[in-house]
Amino acid sequence: MNKLPIGIQDFRTIRAEGYKYVDKTAYVHQLVTSGKFYFLSRPRRFGKSLTVSTLAELYSGSRELFEGLWIADK
Repeated sequence: MNKLPIGIQDFRTIRAEGYKYVDKTAYVHQLVTSGKFYFLSRPRRFGKSLTVSTLAELYSGSRELFEGLWIADK
């Protein structure tokens, strides 16, 4: 069983060190391909930092981190 990423908000760390990750890359793909501007308004501790970190890794071209996830072949 994978470790739980308690307090870890960095996508690279979660994926590289084998922490449990719930694949929400379909939603990230939807954000990237539709719309123009987004305001990420959610309560504290609801994943804003992880979402932004995921977007940063996606745009930096870190394909190895996305292997096995929904967005890997998109």
